[in-house]
Amino acid sequence: MNKEPVSRELFDEVMVPNYAPGSVIPVKGEGSRIWDQEGREFVDLAGGIAVTSLGHAHPGLVGELMDQANKLWHLSNVLTNEPALRLAKTLCDLTFAERVFFANSGGEANEAAFKLARRYAWEHFGPDKHEIISFKNAFHGRTLFTVSVGGQPKYLEGFEPAPGGIQHADFNDLDSVKKLISREKTCAVVVEPIQGESGVMPAQPEFLQGLRDLCDEHDALLVFDEVQTGVGRTGHLYAYQMYGVTPDILSSAKSLGGGFPVAAMLTTAKIAASLGFGTHGSTYGGNPLACAVAQKVVDTVSQPEILKGVQARSARLKKGLMAIGERFGVFSEVRGAGLLLGCALTEKWQGRAKDFLAAGMEQGVMVLVAGADTVRLAPSLIIPEADIDEALARFEKAVESLCS
Repeated sequence: MNKEPVSRELFDEVMVPNYAPGSVIPVKGEGSRIWDQEGREFVDLAGGIAVTSLGHAHPGLVGELMDQANKLWHLSNVLTNEPALRLAKTLCDLTFAERVFFANSGGEANEAAFKLARRYAWEHFGPDKHEIISFKNAFHGRTLFTVSVGGQPKYLEGFEPAPGGIQHADFNDLDSVKKLISREKTCAVVVEPIQGESGVMPAQPEFLQGLRDLCDEHDALLVFDEVQTGVGRTGHLYAYQMYGVTPDILSSAKSLGGGFPVAAMLTTAKIAASLGFGTHGSTYGGNPLACAVAQKVVDTVSQPEILKGVQARSARLKKGLMAIGERFGVFSEVRGAGLLLGCALTEKWQGRAKDFLAAGMEQGVMVLVAGADTVRLAPSLIIPEADIDEALARFEKAVESLCS
């Protein structure tokens, strides 16, 4: 097999053009540092979009992967396996959940959550109670069902007809939900505790509590999409614990595997019973390799000192970002929780979030965007303070270059 360095141009020759990757091709990572083909170093504040929760090549994760790789890689779901059972038990012990379904991605976990919500309502209340209420600007994945539940029409363009029975209310506006919800038709309300893709928009605590109350009143299930906020990202194992509002179903992915593809849907025993034998499945869901790695991630992240460290790192990063914003007049606010932060651009810089990403790359720091008006950061939960300071220094140079 040819392992000579390859060029960015090869992407255009062999890959479907649904992505537009930059010119840099990373080849190595360690902790919160990444190196490209030319040996150039970057500080990673992107985290693979909130995925590499313990940084790159974390020795504990590498060790677990290697250990499991020498034992068992894959089984069909005709059989279970020890890593999957251990991980499910751990997630149940640490959360409200009593049952777990494993998949490979956030989109799959949400697909399972939405199917379960409809199936549960169908079994308990009949076929008319099938409507799902979601929120404008939400993002729940790229399957046709999850894109339809997500409130961003641009992702549906050209893929219609979309699945029906879905309505969209206004995020953080409880009255807009009250106008749509009904005992006869609504089976579930689906919400991100922090809308990640649309600008890192946190839900107001009273809004989430209001959704809980409305769901209880109308015999609907409350579904939390914690694909991006879960597994320590907010300084709590899951964001619902930060808000003190417990959902009926929760989806988890991204940080769960620390970079290895794995996802989970968490729920109660009563609700889980509606996904009986043969109703849903996933060939790779509960894969021993994935579950072994995820177990190490959860065991590590759930430690109190790690979660407290997320809060401390968040404060350090936020303070630095606010200082940069004030010096150059580029950020109107820095919002979010833990190490999921969004720098909202001032009116002068609206629509130019990608310019900040590009300028950051030029200065050796990786950031993200959330829409056109927000610079997003989602680094490792254990990023060293020295790396935070270095990243801020490089990002300040990047912003200065844009303003000059």
